[in-house]
Amino acid sequence: MREFAGKVAVVTGGASGIGFALAERFAAEQMRVVLADVEAAALARAAATLRAQGATVLAVQTDVADGASVEALARQSYATFGAVHILCNNAGVSLGGPLWLASEADWSWLLGVNLWGVVHGLRAFLPRMLAGGEAGHVVNTSSLSGLIAPPGGGVYAASKFAVVGLTESLAQELAASGAPIGVSLLCPAGVATAIMDAERNRPAGLRAQAAPAPSAAEQQADEQLRRTIASATPPRRSPLLCWRRSEPSSSTSCRSPNGCRCCRRAPRRSGQAPCRISRHPPEVAAAPACPSFN
Repeated sequence: MREFAGKVAVVTGGASGIGFALAERFAAEQMRVVLADVEAAALARAAATLRAQGATVLAVQTDVADGASVEALARQSYATFGAVHILCNNAGVSLGGPLWLASEADWSWLLGVNLWGVVHGLRAFLPRMLAGGEAGHVVNTSSLSGLIAPPGGGVYAASKFAVVGLTESLAQELAASGAPIGVSLLCPAGVATAIMDAERNRPAGLRAQAAPAPSAAEQQADEQLRRTIASATPPRRSPLLCWRRSEPSSSTSCRSPNGCRCCRRAPRRSGQAPCRISRHPPEVAAAPACPSFN
């Protein structure tokens, strides 16, 4: 996908953080933007900000954990603009603490948003995008925690590792089918967002029941993580850890003999085809080269 002006981009989790930064970039490229978010007030503010910058915006309150809600988002997007060219499955929530203390409600909440949100987005939009026959792109937001699992974030890491796996499969499937739709996996690291306060959006039915009080060490770790995130790079200026694409014409070969940390491939055997990773995706000019390139 090379032409953006007049095309349509859908961004879930688009009212703040990385989602809003993506929406701003798409608007700057003269795209029409569909903002989806579960927070009505924040969504209205974000849409108003983009419109004040001259963007054409459709704002739709959406719960990505609910397949019917995402299907309604797709119907409204197509009814309004007639097509969708870029789909960013970006909405996400976070939860910390030891795995053995995570409740079933915790698992349901994180997997519902972080994993099922991506699944619902693909199911609702991708068949329509394929039927349209136009060039397009899908961006699934994972995390550095989808590549490296830190202690204290097992539930979050599990959801993000799953996004990595399904995105790698999707990229290969679309490439094999000859569809004009590329796929990218976004793995941000330290970005100053409000994800540590995601509890504010947890559905009442999935709130923790009589959760044990955190220990002093756990409280200290949580406070340190919050300070780290608060002082991190703002979303609109944040480079990408790795931006992987399925479009052969815009990708180059990662030839690290010791294995690629970006795509987690094992060391290459003699004669094995190298993995294909984009060095500088045109959509995000600030993206750095993959560290595995030589």
